[in-house]
Amino acid sequence: MAKHALLSASASKMWTECTPSAKLNATAEERASPYAAEGTDAHALCQYLVEKEYGIPTKDPTEDLSYYNEEMQECAEIYLNKIKEIMADVLLTDKNPTVLVEQRVNFSRWVPEGFGTADCIILADGTTHVIDYKHGAGILVPAEDNIQMKCYALGVLSMFGEICDVETICMTIIQPRKENIASWSISVEDLLKWADEYLSPRAQLAYSGEGEFVSGPHCQFCKVNATCRKRAEANLELARYHFKSPETLDNTEIADVLSQADELVSWANDVKEYALARALSGTKFEGFKLVEGRSIRKYTDADAVAKAVTDAGYDPYEMKVLGITAMTKRLGKQRFDELLGGYICKPHGRPTLVTEKDKRPEYISAAEVFKDLDGGNDYE
Repeated sequence: MAKHALLSASASKMWTECTPSAKLNATAEERASPYAAEGTDAHALCQYLVEKEYGIPTKDPTEDLSYYNEEMQECAEIYLNKIKEIMADVLLTDKNPTVLVEQRVNFSRWVPEGFGTADCIILADGTTHVIDYKHGAGILVPAEDNIQMKCYALGVLSMFGEICDVETICMTIIQPRKENIASWSISVEDLLKWADEYLSPRAQLAYSGEGEFVSGPHCQFCKVNATCRKRAEANLELARYHFKSPETLDNTEIADVLSQADELVSWANDVKEYALARALSGTKFEGFKLVEGRSIRKYTDADAVAKAVTDAGYDPYEMKVLGITAMTKRLGKQRFDELLGGYICKPHGRPTLVTEKDKRPEYISAAEVFKDLDGGNDYE
């Protein structure tokens, strides 16, 4: 079984902000997640495509992937294409870059026993690139000042700094299901300064199990997030709005609720999942009971059903046009563009409220457009 670092790069956002959480998570029970399993499959596919592209011995994992589907293939190809785009830029200044895939890096100079695995590294003189794939469709992962990525970058410097003359490290997050492809660069000098002045002291606290519990978005990835009292206290602060209807809240109060709503929902769901798991193990919660949920009828043998319906003189199948990715594979990209390019459109997404840090352009409603037009006329 692979060893897990107490202070891993992937959990660095959590243990730098909430230093005592590292020790608690080390002793907490592992919780299996279908989202994590799906992410593992997606990373395996991404690894295969990049290794194949750059001549690294590899094996197609598709048949062994439990969650493989058309969307996953498309996402992995977006990942590969971005790496190829980065490589094209690198080759303009360094003719002999090195591509490392699923590379274990060691940053224990600053973090006790600190190590992690970087999805892709492009080693080059001048600017070295660290690239990370995120399959999640829930929380948008920013590239700017990303602690996990900076830990990877430190590991790259420790292991390969003498091989390459690195001045800058560019970190790229590729999160296709959130339409998030973002890069952020930092000089080696600034990275080392941050590591010495911030990361190392926080890591020492975390490794010793010291410091204060702090609630925040990082709680989502904590194994004890359902029972953490600090997180509960922070979320229950919203109870001060409990007896007010939305119409009686002022804009400042509504903004306050919006800023915490996602975390509140996440916390409530974590508590519900934890309680369900405990109830299945025999724990009783006053006022609640376990029942069998609603289920949907399904065929026990689809082939037998098809045969029975066919024998009865009916057609058991429905015809359906292939999706864009599957159709592109069948026709080839050039032929697809020739035949169907004029039939492809991208509808507007449903309006949604996000924080101002989101990089998507602000939505302008039809009402706003007509309001501007009405304000500009000179007649009645």
